[in-house]
Amino acid sequence: MLNHQNILETLDMIDHQHLDVRTITMGISLLDCCDSDPRAACRKIYDKITRKAEKLVSTGEAIEREFGIPIVNKRISVTPMALVAGASRTDDYVPFAVAMDEAAKTTGVNFIGGFSALVQKGGTAGDRKLIASIPEALAVTDFVCSSVNVGSTKAGINMDAVAEMGRIVKAAAERTADRGGFACAKLVVFCNAVEDNPFMAGAFHGVGEGECVINVGVSGPGVVHHALKSVKGQPFDVVAETIKKTAFRITRMGQLVAQEASRRLDVPFGIVDLSLAPTPAVGDSVARILEEMGLEVCGTHGTTAALALLNDAVKKGGVMASSHVGGLSGAFIPVSEDEGMIAAAASGALHLDKLEAMTCVCSVGLDMIAVPGDTTAETISAIIADEAAIGMVNSKTTAVRIIPAPGMKVGDTVEFGGLLGSAPVMPVHPFASGEFIHRGGRIPAPMQSLKN
Repeated sequence: MLNHQNILETLDMIDHQHLDVRTITMGISLLDCCDSDPRAACRKIYDKITRKAEKLVSTGEAIEREFGIPIVNKRISVTPMALVAGASRTDDYVPFAVAMDEAAKTTGVNFIGGFSALVQKGGTAGDRKLIASIPEALAVTDFVCSSVNVGSTKAGINMDAVAEMGRIVKAAAERTADRGGFACAKLVVFCNAVEDNPFMAGAFHGVGEGECVINVGVSGPGVVHHALKSVKGQPFDVVAETIKKTAFRITRMGQLVAQEASRRLDVPFGIVDLSLAPTPAVGDSVARILEEMGLEVCGTHGTTAALALLNDAVKKGGVMASSHVGGLSGAFIPVSEDEGMIAAAASGALHLDKLEAMTCVCSVGLDMIAVPGDTTAETISAIIADEAAIGMVNSKTTAVRIIPAPGMKVGDTVEFGGLLGSAPVMPVHPFASGEFIHRGGRIPAPMQSLKN
């Protein structure tokens, strides 16, 4: 039961601590849009998305006004396009991305995800065509996001796909060189991708999902940071308990918005993703939470342990607040989207190797990291392989969203603006990984894949 004090505390979180619902994401199945004629398929895709999501944005805005809860983004995720387009007689999948983009513009959403392929064990002809289309598709569209799943705990790592994605990332950066390689900010390479992720750029509507569903992503790094100020110097047991209680309150708000959106849109409620998603705004940083625990700067020794505590406590608090927690859920560490991470990277305290270690215990992986424009495709593939190995062995979702910024070198900064922020260009190891990547084949699944 909410009391007067609970309401006042929540209002203070919204007004002064950057509490918001980061996204309402409508997942839409497009399996019934398959057609041998690619133009007919694109028409079906546009028509179905605009029909299902016609009232998504207006409903989100109405909930914002009536409840006083900021809802930053309204988004759409669709069935992985490699599955939908695979029935069409064409080698060029760019028109499918254009159809998605036009539907996003018509409905007024911020992003649309699902220009995706799942190739953890091998690729079909449709998968290969989609992957080849990614650089052009992301360059000519404004709101389309793309993802490719190259590994899983059950299947191992498809190293042929890993090698190809290094080349695709490079091509996407070069295709948008005039925008700092912006296409790469809309491209994620996954291991153990989930089917109900509401966050971009990796959202897609999995084949195990229903016809249409509402997923909500909440966020509140600023709220957690503020709460920890009241337990300065206290033992970690107290820190964990404080984060759990705060995560519970954040998630309850997300549950309320999700249920209300579901009712008004007459679409089933899927999950609440309780990930702490930072922004470039001061006071909305995951890095600053870790520093509040006693670290001089994010990236120093102890950072991974602090992040492990944070991630676990957020999940424990969140699962008590909703019976349908899903997606990724935990703490994101996107460098360009986190004011504290940007500062730590710019000062030299936070390096790529430390970020990789942190991904062992956080929600996703190496996210929104800019590297020199002359970084080779093989080095990018090797970074993807390392991150996929962490996900595969630890039975968790990991991902890489990396920007080899054309013409940029270490010490430069790539500006994207908005929620994507700015990324200091970070160094990579100068030693080659080409022979390793060129082997191809598949890294076998670990022993835990035999759990059944």
